[in-house]
Amino acid sequence: MSGEWLILAVAVPLLAAVAAMAWPARATALGLLGAAASTATVLYVSAAVLRQGTLEAHLGGWTPGLGIALRADALTALLLVMSALVAMAASVYASAYFGRGSEQRRFWPLWLMLWTALNALFLAADLFNLYVTLELLGLAAVAPAALGGSREAVSAALRYLLVGLAGSMAYLGGVALLYVRYGSLDLATVAGAIGPEPAAWVAMALMLGGLLVKTALFPLHFWLPPAHASAPAPVSAALSALVVKAAFYLVLRLWLELFPGIAGPPVDALLGALGAIAVVWGSWQALRAERLKLLAAYSTVAQLGYLFLAFPLLGALPPGEARDTLFGGVLMLALTHGFAKSGLFLAAGTLMHHGGHDRIGDLGGTAQRLPATTFTIALAGFALVGLPPSGAFLGKWQLLSAAVAAGAWWSVVIVAVGSLLATAYLFRVLAHAFGHDPVPPRAVTAGREEWPALLLALTAAVALGLAGAAVWPAVAGIA
Repeated sequence: MSGEWLILAVAVPLLAAVAAMAWPARATALGLLGAAASTATVLYVSAAVLRQGTLEAHLGGWTPGLGIALRADALTALLLVMSALVAMAASVYASAYFGRGSEQRRFWPLWLMLWTALNALFLAADLFNLYVTLELLGLAAVAPAALGGSREAVSAALRYLLVGLAGSMAYLGGVALLYVRYGSLDLATVAGAIGPEPAAWVAMALMLGGLLVKTALFPLHFWLPPAHASAPAPVSAALSALVVKAAFYLVLRLWLELFPGIAGPPVDALLGALGAIAVVWGSWQALRAERLKLLAAYSTVAQLGYLFLAFPLLGALPPGEARDTLFGGVLMLALTHGFAKSGLFLAAGTLMHHGGHDRIGDLGGTAQRLPATTFTIALAGFALVGLPPSGAFLGKWQLLSAAVAAGAWWSVVIVAVGSLLATAYLFRVLAHAFGHDPVPPRAVTAGREEWPALLLALTAAVALGLAGAAVWPAVAGIA
């Protein structure tokens, strides 16, 4: 397969965004058509990667390091597919959520530009274009986050913008330092030349530090809860499920390919410690949250912590089956979180749309009024807790197995505490949802708003786990 399909994975949502901007009266139809075409393109690319291995394309005929290079391997394919499925479900949801007002005409071009930036970031193969796509992703995420129009939404979006710019500038500083020292921007070329020296250490600190801000790892998470909780529901789903996952993807790429001989145990231990604090702190704040969307946002802080909890274990393991299996568990946790958290945010949006609020203490009668949405919340919550047969169960099992084998009992304690707190905040929500409502409830059929969220939650809670035999070989062989 030629590299043209890699180009199409970026070009299709971009062209759809331009079309939605040019014909605002047909924005919803063009947006859904562009979403379907983008999803089909990504699925084709990912299937080709599984058949043929890594795919590459060099735009304009320039040599690597000078022109724009695109690259897709198994890790890229997995995240592209997750992003496409989540974005497609959120697009169908948005077609009902925004109605036919001016808001939907503003939403679709911004939404498709966000999708374009995501695909471009996952496919970028050199350090500078990774910066360009990272910056585009941040800018593309800010505008739809402010679509709610409230003072809180605009303030949170501006904070997100400023923090994101600071993170991008730090990353760019590291890229500039590597270019001056090694004379190339191609990821593979720099990885072959880099060594343990001051320039590499400073570049690593700048690049990883900037990305950790965008990943919202504790204590750099302060911008995430207000931004994600104030944004419209489909945007919140993308921010928590996809945008922060894109930053984590870059951390993983750099840690695996660029800095494996530079980071060492101290960096791994720091990332693991911050991940452990994030698990406990985020889960505790989610338990105390008064709104469902705020609970989901703090839960994202905790779930991201699990991903970083594995870094010390991965760093200590030699290349081989045990390391590949643990890495597969980390990716399974990331995939499950993407599907579950997007389903949870969409369900919270349905509650707000039909009930006027998402206050947890006032959810009485929700199970009778919106049974499918309540079921979605339960499924997404079970997946986040890590109950079988969810994909998170497989991921946590591998994380715990590696921790026990390595004697890292503190990791076992953190996973146990985080899971108990997640169970507590899930059942707190469900207890209120099944509680008494002084006003006799009337069942509501939300249609296009409920089904996308339910399908995402089912994917996280059931499909990923049951399909583990098919998914696991692709996931576990990437490291």
